[in-house]
Amino acid sequence: MDEITILQAEILKTLASPRRLEILHALARGPIEVGRLAEAIGATQPNVSQHLGVLRAAGIVEAERDGREVRYRLTDPDVMVACGVMRGVLERRLTRLGEMASIGAATPAGVSSIAASR
Repeated sequence: MDEITILQAEILKTLASPRRLEILHALARGPIEVGRLAEAIGATQPNVSQHLGVLRAAGIVEAERDGREVRYRLTDPDVMVACGVMRGVLERRLTRLGEMASIGAATPAGVSSIAASR
């Protein structure tokens, strides 16, 4: 297995947290301090700091000191492009599942959708 595939799997594991995705979406609007970020997403500062540490260790976010404040920002904004692509895949999947459910609900009991379409 090639190294990039292994790295990709590690990054995807890091992004497998809804809270971390929420943090990324907030950081996509620009650099922000931990306290303000926590307030913006309705989480505790220690919880957000912990998630930022994981994201930072994975190289997805970086910290920049501004006097006493530490602001976090996305290392590469294209991570949001990747998140957007996956979100589109999921939205299309949900649409297809909804359409299949509608077809199933409109089909009389005991009659397959194939038979109903003939």
